[in-house]
Amino acid sequence: MDRLTLDRGSFAHSPGALGREWLVTNSLGGYAAGTIAQANTRRYHGILVAALRPPVERVMLVAKLDASARYRGARFELACNEFADGTLAPRGFERLADFALEGRMPVWTYAIGDAQLEQRLWMAHGLNTTYVSFTSSNAAEPIELELVPLCAYRDYHSHQHAGNDFRVELNGHGCRVVAFDGAHPYWLSTDRGEFVASPEWYWRFAHRLEAERGLDALEDLFRPGEFRARLAPGETVTFIASAESAESEPARTALVSNRERDRKLVSTIPAAAPSWVRRLTLAADQFIVARGRISTGTAKLRDAGKTVIAGYPWFSDWGRDTMIALPGLALATGRHDAAAAILRTFAEHASQGMLPNRFPDDGSTPEYNTVDATLWFFHAISAYFEATGDREFLREIYPTLVEVIGWHRSGTRYGIRVDAADGLLRSGEPGVQLTWMDAKVGDWVVTPRTGKAVEINALWHFALSSMAIWAKLLGDPAAAADYAYNSDEVRTNFGRAFWYEDGGYLYDVVDTPDGSVVGNGRRVDASLRPNQIFAVSLGTGLLDAPRARTVVDVCARELLTPMGLRSLAPGDARYVHRYEGGPRERDGAYHQGTVWSWLLGPFALAHFNVYRDPDAALALLSALAPHLGDACLGSVSEIFDADPPHAPRGCFAQAWSVAETLRAWHSVTRSMQTESLGVKHG
Repeated sequence: MDRLTLDRGSFAHSPGALGREWLVTNSLGGYAAGTIAQANTRRYHGILVAALRPPVERVMLVAKLDASARYRGARFELACNEFADGTLAPRGFERLADFALEGRMPVWTYAIGDAQLEQRLWMAHGLNTTYVSFTSSNAAEPIELELVPLCAYRDYHSHQHAGNDFRVELNGHGCRVVAFDGAHPYWLSTDRGEFVASPEWYWRFAHRLEAERGLDALEDLFRPGEFRARLAPGETVTFIASAESAESEPARTALVSNRERDRKLVSTIPAAAPSWVRRLTLAADQFIVARGRISTGTAKLRDAGKTVIAGYPWFSDWGRDTMIALPGLALATGRHDAAAAILRTFAEHASQGMLPNRFPDDGSTPEYNTVDATLWFFHAISAYFEATGDREFLREIYPTLVEVIGWHRSGTRYGIRVDAADGLLRSGEPGVQLTWMDAKVGDWVVTPRTGKAVEINALWHFALSSMAIWAKLLGDPAAAADYAYNSDEVRTNFGRAFWYEDGGYLYDVVDTPDGSVVGNGRRVDASLRPNQIFAVSLGTGLLDAPRARTVVDVCARELLTPMGLRSLAPGDARYVHRYEGGPRERDGAYHQGTVWSWLLGPFALAHFNVYRDPDAALALLSALAPHLGDACLGSVSEIFDADPPHAPRGCFAQAWSVAETLRAWHSVTRSMQTESLGVKHG
């Protein structure tokens, strides 16, 4: 199994052990996450965060499992906690001899005198169940193990404070925990040993990263009791936390299933692929989750549909993120059925020609405040059809696409409508943020981008061009001609409207009420931003070759970093060097210089499109590889500081960051193979 092993120097001290995180998921939106030290630095860290209404209604149930061992008369504390006064105790990470990801499973190896205790954590696929095993090795005598679960019952965005009268009901080798009347019960057990009930509150745990974010950072946790087990050399005990039932899936069954799943995922990529590509292939699977579960009349439940978690730990499923990420998450990893299921799920929620932007965590009505999610839908469908040639699916989805185009032509929510004068798509109203640059603080829309945004019109051209091809393929020549005419109109007027001759790049927004007037009488926003790269990366020939190359060169000079593209050029007066401070400061910096890793894939593809240098494009992507041993191990962070050393920020594992890097790598390597065959057989 693919293994990511860290050298001991990276976790033997508190900054390294507390600063590196791990993530395990269950394909429902539920997860377990924490630090190498096993001290929770975020409110979102826990070993069982259950998605009670997949993929939402996520509830923190078990925040920690603190372990201690007695061996040869000495006691060894393996846990770690940080408290309100700054105390860090105990410091179990100082006993770590090794830490690794085995596939996606975190493995801790503690040195206990001349013995070792190996700890593993995994979740059951499709179930809100977590397993933590402890195995004795190299021991001359038995190890007496004590496990203390620290529990909660709260929305994962909040904190818990002592007050609930948790009920602890004995149940076999463990207990059933009920936080309050009406709360979803959960079960704690071990597969051997004993449970001793001793209900008690532990007070004032500190979450340092929440304090850095300017948020409340203290929490109290409930201890239902202690689990005790005696391990002879070579023996294992497994702790089980489950929101499913007292009769959980056997730990061994879940472990074997996870390992086989990892093996199958890695087998979908070429054997010669670099290790970071294999690692991202495993990470990609963590974001594809069920949208609801349906009873099959047996003990098992089946998925009601598929969707994509935009990012861990705090995002749910967003339409924009899903459509951008789908080709890299599902198609680049050979999961064609999952891709089709996701596309169908979102198509079912189309309304007035728009896909939902967000499904709220509480399961309420979807929000449709986006202009680009629906346009990225066309891109995802194009990628699916290219990968599968599934004409029946295309025929099935085609009426929805026709309806989408119709609504965009005639007008839909938030001022989204084609301008009859030039065929370009405009959007926006006061107080809303419709593009991916969507930060808003109270009534302050940081980057409103009202008017005709550059990437929106690149995507609109892609949608029209694709519809012309699909209509012809499905036997609708009149519609094909109509779409082709509009596509040509957009291509002709795009360059006229967006090309900034003096700057040598594309305006970010034209016909915007907030912009400066230029010679052609248009109000424009000339901010140098990365959105223009899609006019080249989408590959529809929207720009002629000289202008396409110039766009790539300007973005490389002003915006490119090893971690992705800056969201604003450093020379701009609004440029923010670091993403830090409270919510207002961070939201104000979100798109004003902050580096976005998901843009690295489109930039590499744009670079390849104009320079046809695969080695250069792959080198751009591989610059992210060292990051996989930093922040959330094996995954890619959402954002990074604009200035070096580009510290990771935001969500520690972001779907489109993983997906677009994977998609670009597969696209470039596939082009290399095609061109090589062309030369060989030409």
